[in-house]
Amino acid sequence: MVRGAQVFDGTRAIGVADVLVAGGRIAAVGRDLEVPSGTEVVAGAGKTLLPGLIDAHAHSFGDGLRDALVFGVTTELDMFAQAQWAARVKADQAAGRRLDEADLRSAGILATVPGGHGTEYGFSIPTLTRPEEAQGWVDARIAEGSDYIKIVIENGKTVGRPFPTLDAATVAALVTAAHHRGKLAVVHITTLAAAREAIEAGADGLAHLFVDELPDPGFGRFVAAHHAFVVTTLSVLKSVSDGPAGGALVRDLRLAPYIDPDNAANLELRFVDRPGRIASYAPTVAALHQLAAAGVPILAGTDCPNPGTAHGVSLHGELQLLVEAGLTPTQALADATSVPAAAFHLDDRGRIAPGLRADLLLVDGDPTADVRQTRAIVKVWKLGVEENRDAYRAEVAGTKAARAAFGSGWSVSTDAIAGGSSSASLAVVDDAPPGPAPALTGTAPAPARRALEVTGKIAPGGFFAWAGGSFSPGNAPFSTVDLSARKRLRFWAKGDGRTYQVMLFSQSHGYMPLSQSFAAGPVWKEYDFPWSAFAGYDGHDLKAVVFAAVLPPGTFALRLAGVRFE
Repeated sequence: MVRGAQVFDGTRAIGVADVLVAGGRIAAVGRDLEVPSGTEVVAGAGKTLLPGLIDAHAHSFGDGLRDALVFGVTTELDMFAQAQWAARVKADQAAGRRLDEADLRSAGILATVPGGHGTEYGFSIPTLTRPEEAQGWVDARIAEGSDYIKIVIENGKTVGRPFPTLDAATVAALVTAAHHRGKLAVVHITTLAAAREAIEAGADGLAHLFVDELPDPGFGRFVAAHHAFVVTTLSVLKSVSDGPAGGALVRDLRLAPYIDPDNAANLELRFVDRPGRIASYAPTVAALHQLAAAGVPILAGTDCPNPGTAHGVSLHGELQLLVEAGLTPTQALADATSVPAAAFHLDDRGRIAPGLRADLLLVDGDPTADVRQTRAIVKVWKLGVEENRDAYRAEVAGTKAARAAFGSGWSVSTDAIAGGSSSASLAVVDDAPPGPAPALTGTAPAPARRALEVTGKIAPGGFFAWAGGSFSPGNAPFSTVDLSARKRLRFWAKGDGRTYQVMLFSQSHGYMPLSQSFAAGPVWKEYDFPWSAFAGYDGHDLKAVVFAAVLPPGTFALRLAGVRFE
């Protein structure tokens, strides 16, 4: 039970009340409730209890769901994920597992044309080009487990990267096909013209606002008349147009101890400023004013983890941006709780009321007066189970301690981004090759004789199975750095006899790495790969070097030392 907290019930502040939880559900809300024997009582004086937050636009691969829950985001509405991964996560959650992760709903694979937005991420997805393909395409996604249908209208002009895109007839056919099967149709747009096209096609909602031109005076009423909702994604649209919106979150002392270095670096990034890019934040704010005035349901969403965002923490930034754009704190809080729950028919969450899920967020102070108080997190519960934020904070502190001055350090890299389930972990251990111990790139400087131990398990399935450790030589993970003045990659390795891959990721080669194999036996051995060994690559736009185990399935153990560019 939470005793005597100010309660925001998802729509409004209802004053001081007690909230009793039993069996993962809210059992009662009221004053001076009787406490059943054995019930833990949490003092709520001076605090506010809210429903768990809902991010209405996320991409939930990797550790994103765990990161989200730490910051009080108890549900993520994913807008593009590998279908097998999403189905596995949802099955685990339905069985009562993954209580340390945000709950997941997912669109699965999005609808786009060959070469369109959504096809650029290094793995193949089913596409379509004609209206008569729409029903079959939608039915295939539903069979895979999609909770709603995501459709893309994107020509790329707002990011300076041209894309082919679906035509209006195919968009309309996809919306009709989704509705024929009782599914919501949500449309990705970044331009005013695309927004109008989507609404005219009967879309239930827009997955973004737009950044190309100011809305015409009737835009808000037009959306309201079609009974559609809009997911704001102010965080990512600000990153596309004005610059990263996440830097202030990194420097907020209430949040910083829980932001790991990779997420912190991503929060400081903005989208690449390509020639021809057309993007301004002013149309986004102007459209939001119209939508709010017209009574259009507004859903808080971040589009994490795009540049300038990160899972969980960015929703707190989104709330502040909503208020800065003219909403009241109470409106913004509803837009992150009850409004998305209603729009996506999640009738068991988003409010504090008897019978609903005990997904709860307790914070110091009153966020209905100052929305930034959502960052003063005291406790988070999912289905009544408290998230162990102290353990997460300790993990983040350990990661920060292991990072070095050169580059942005080491991190785990696995096939989770492509729907796989391989796993890996990293640890710095007391070991080194014989003779003078070479420094290990990316680790703390002392003691000297250290090696990076990479262990894990390769799981069968997925588009391409891998797991290992990734080193980013730039000042942020996967940022581009020119190492053309160096001519080679050298490192020491030993291991379990497996054949491993060293993979170079670069700006010029996108998501397709350049690879070389090496066998790591039980004795330390030094390896020397000139840039030219990687298909003639010269190191001018390197983003990351990954040392990974690949198929066959099974466990692996690898140690690295003296990783360096010479």
